[in-house]
Amino acid sequence: MSPWASSGRFETLGASHLAVWGLFVMGVVLMVLLGRRVRGTERAVAVSRLFALSIPALLVPLQVVDLLPGNYDVHTTLPVQLCDLAWIAAAVALWTGHRVPVALVYYWGLLLTPQALLTPTLGADFPDPRFLAFWGIHLMIVWAAVYLTWGLGLRPTWRGYASTMAITLVWLVSVFAFNELAGTNYGYVNDKPGTATILDYLGPWPWYVAVEIALVAVVWALMTLPWQSGHPADREAVRTR
Repeated sequence: MSPWASSGRFETLGASHLAVWGLFVMGVVLMVLLGRRVRGTERAVAVSRLFALSIPALLVPLQVVDLLPGNYDVHTTLPVQLCDLAWIAAAVALWTGHRVPVALVYYWGLLLTPQALLTPTLGADFPDPRFLAFWGIHLMIVWAAVYLTWGLGLRPTWRGYASTMAITLVWLVSVFAFNELAGTNYGYVNDKPGTATILDYLGPWPWYVAVEIALVAVVWALMTLPWQSGHPADREAVRTR
């Protein structure tokens, strides 16, 4: 039997979806508490790096199974989605504390990733490895963003906003070109997904892509403003280790 055998089909707002959301909320609270407990102490680096190592330790084996003969599908299994880059950025941010990956995790993890939590495009249910990989990636990304920002206190900056916008646009153009060549639709930048998502409210292609870029730019700016609008002495810049 294939390792991808599933006990059923995933249903949005079904039992497994609600269970994941319960786990998600508990994880958010724990990440804030853990980050604040170690903030400013010598343990912060060790705890953050242990968290960084746990991400690939959990996700890489699940993704490798997806690339094995019989499971591989060029339309779904290549690691070129934004979430594939986001979990790598999360691991690097946790290990180094560098401002660029920290910014990527904050903006990608707290705006784009939650869309997948609300309206997942997922067919397999628990305990299928595709279910575990999908939720493992998305939960880890958001938890890392919460831990770094509200736990350790690494605040976003306008410089990080600009870096994230530039990197995201490069990714979008690159994935669009790859989709055109390979006949795929990673990132849904060439067409809408077959299931209901927030993109359905943004118009037809290619207008929904332009609207999405504009909305993301505005929301990310709003996500930056509260951290940078106070007195300079109250601003905590992103630090590097």
